[in-house]
Amino acid sequence: MSDFERVLPDSHRDLARGKSLAERLHLDLLLLAPLMVLMVGGLVVLYSASDADWDTVARQARNQVVALIALVVAAQFRVQTYQRWSPAIYVLGVLLLAAVPLVGVGAKGAQRWLSLGIIRFQPSELMKLAMPLVVAWWYSRFSMPPRPLPLLGSLIIVFFPAGLIVIQPDLGTSLLVAASGLFVIFMAGVSWLYIGGAMAIAVASIWPAWLFLLKDYQKQRVLTLLDPESDKLGAGWNIIQSKTAIGSGGWQGKGWLAGTQSHLDFLPESQTDFIIAVLAEEFGLRGVIVLLAVYLLVIVRGFWIGLHAHSSYGRLLASAITLTFFLYVFVNMGMVAGILPVVGVPLPLISFGGTSMVTLMLGFGVLMAISTEKRFIRG
Repeated sequence: MSDFERVLPDSHRDLARGKSLAERLHLDLLLLAPLMVLMVGGLVVLYSASDADWDTVARQARNQVVALIALVVAAQFRVQTYQRWSPAIYVLGVLLLAAVPLVGVGAKGAQRWLSLGIIRFQPSELMKLAMPLVVAWWYSRFSMPPRPLPLLGSLIIVFFPAGLIVIQPDLGTSLLVAASGLFVIFMAGVSWLYIGGAMAIAVASIWPAWLFLLKDYQKQRVLTLLDPESDKLGAGWNIIQSKTAIGSGGWQGKGWLAGTQSHLDFLPESQTDFIIAVLAEEFGLRGVIVLLAVYLLVIVRGFWIGLHAHSSYGRLLASAITLTFFLYVFVNMGMVAGILPVVGVPLPLISFGGTSMVTLMLGFGVLMAISTEKRFIRG
C-alpha cells in the first residue's frame, strides 16, 4: 500500500481505488444475483409451461429487461428523495384508483385497468409500492412506538385505497396492498394490545363480511378450498389438477418439458398463477427446494438491508418491502397447494406478466437505494 493510500481518510478511500460499475450504479450485488437467478429460472420454466412457445418467452424476456431498467433507475435516487415524494406517489395512486370505476377497462367481469392507448396497467400495482412508501414516511414524522392518533392516521392511509380496490372488485389485491402498509405499522413497534384488538375485530368481522361483502364467486373460492372434491369438474378443478401435478413430480420430477398436466392442458393458468405446479411436476421436490432457497436469499438480504439502514424511514420501508415479497411467495404457493383460496397472485419473478414484475423490481430498486445509502453520503 502506498503512503498516499495509507493516509487517505476512509471516507475517500473508494476514490483511490476507483468504483466498480455496480457501485457507480448503486446496485447491491448480493440482492441482484438471486433476483437474476429467479428471472432466468422463470424463463426456463415458462418455456415448458407455454409448450415451447418462443414468442411467449421473448415477451417475458422483454418484460424482464424493462423491469431491470426500472430497478436500476429506482436505485439511483437518494432515500431522502423517496421520503420527500412518498405522499405525492400515494396521492397519484389513489387518484388513478378513483379513475378506474369512471374510465377503466373491464375484463373477465372486473374493471381494474386503465388504458393509455399503447399500454394498459393496473393502478393497484402502483399502490403495492406506494403504500409502504407513504406509511413509512408517516411514521418517520413521529416518535415510536406509535401513539393512538398517528396509528389511527396510518390505518386511514392504509384502508382507504384498499377499499377502492375492493370495489373493482379485487379482494385479493386489496388485502395484499393493505398488508404492505400493515407491515410498516407492525415494524414501527405498535403495541401488542392494539394488535390483539385488531385480530379480535378481524375475527368478529368474518361473518358480516361473508354476508355483505364477499361476492358469490369469492364465497365459492372459500368453499372450494374447504372441499374441492364437491365440484371436481367446476370450481374444484384448478386445485385438484395443481395438487395432481405437484404430487406426480415426486422428488426428482418428470424432467424438463416432460410434464403431463400442463402439456395436456389439464393444469389451468400454467404460465401465470399455477406455474409453480409446472416446476414441481418437472423438477420435483428438489426443484421446489432450490427455488425456496433462492427466495430465502432475497428475503434474508432484504432484512439485512433494513437492519443496517441509516434512518427509521429506510428501516421501516426495507422491512415492509421484504415482508410483502415474502407474502406474495407464500400466498401463491399456498393457493396452488390448496391451503389458501385462489386469489390470482402470480409467483414473483417466475410467472408470466409485466406489470407485477416491474412493480416488484421497482421495490427492489428502492431496497438497493437504501442498501447503498452510505455510498450516496460519501458522494
